[in-house]
Amino acid sequence: MSFDRETAWRLLCQWTLNDNLRKHALAVEAAMRAHARRLGEDEEAWGIVGLLHDFDYEQNPTQETHVWVGAGVLREQGWPEEWVRAIEGHADYTGVPRDSELARCLFAVDELTGFLTACALVRPDRAIAGVEVRSVLKRMKEKAFARSVNREDIRRGAEEIGMPLEEHIAFVRDAMAGIAPALGLAGAGE
Repeated sequence: MSFDRETAWRLLCQWTLNDNLRKHALAVEAAMRAHARRLGEDEEAWGIVGLLHDFDYEQNPTQETHVWVGAGVLREQGWPEEWVRAIEGHADYTGVPRDSELARCLFAVDELTGFLTACALVRPDRAIAGVEVRSVLKRMKEKAFARSVNREDIRRGAEEIGMPLEEHIAFVRDAMAGIAPALGLAGAGE
């Protein structure tokens, strides 16, 4: 078995039928690839980790099962242990330490990509590229907006990777803008 993007995409699609969850995986993949470039790391590997981080979520949406089932499947199939541990560490409740840049970056982008998507979807043009950092910061203070997104995880994620929050928001937004059509966030006339 090869551990490449095509194999990862097939695994994601086998487990995840929901289009929005697939788009979330693509957004996290794009952000992870951008961080890999920034840090001089393996862009393909980091992208695959982003793509697979929630592949089991649709079928296992509880803390008792999400991440654990997926990690078991990845280990059975022989995926690299560093990747599996990074995926385990993206959920605080697992208790798995984020002891690599890969793990810290995955945690840092996960909730943020979802929040940025929500910010883009309420814009008249629905374009991720037009989402302003100050607008994101303002929305983070609104408890009713995208209420399922953990704002503290967004703040801690930026802290863990050593980027100022504003800079990280812009960085991830720009990574997502690079694949905006695939995310349905390219704006009017997509």
